[in-house]
Amino acid sequence: MALPVVSYLKLPEDGDPYIEGHKCSNCGSVFLGERSVCSNCSSRDTMEAVKLNNKGKLYSYSIVFRSFPGIDVPYISAIVDLDGGGTIKGNLIECEPDPEKIEFDMPVEVVFDDALGRKDADGNSYISYFFKPVN
Repeated sequence: MALPVVSYLKLPEDGDPYIEGHKCSNCGSVFLGERSVCSNCSSRDTMEAVKLNNKGKLYSYSIVFRSFPGIDVPYISAIVDLDGGGTIKGNLIECEPDPEKIEFDMPVEVVFDDALGRKDADGNSYISYFFKPVN
C-alpha cells in the first residue's frame, strides 16, 4: 500500500496525487494544513480545502551537504511559490546542486514519487512530492 509522507499530500484511489491547501474565502490567502482561523485576516471558519496547483516558481533554496546517515548529499532543499497561491518546501530534483545552475523565480512543477525507495516493516511504501525544473 502507498501512503503519503504528510497529511496534506492526498492520494485518491480514482485520480492523481495532489497537494491540498486551505483557502480563506474572506481574503483569498492559501495555507498548508487544516486550520479554522485565517493567519492573514484572522477570519474564523472561512477556510476551505482546495487542490493546489502543480506549477510554481522557485522562491529560495539551500544546497545541503551534511545530513542524517543514509541520506544522499548534496541535495537541494527548496521553497516554491505555487501558481494560484500557497508556498511549500520540498526537494528540487533533476537539477545540479550548483548555484550557477539554479535561478530564483525559475519555473518548476510538482512531481510525485516514492519517498524512500524501500518498504517499511508492514510492506507499505511512502509517496512524497518533489519539485522539478520546467524546461
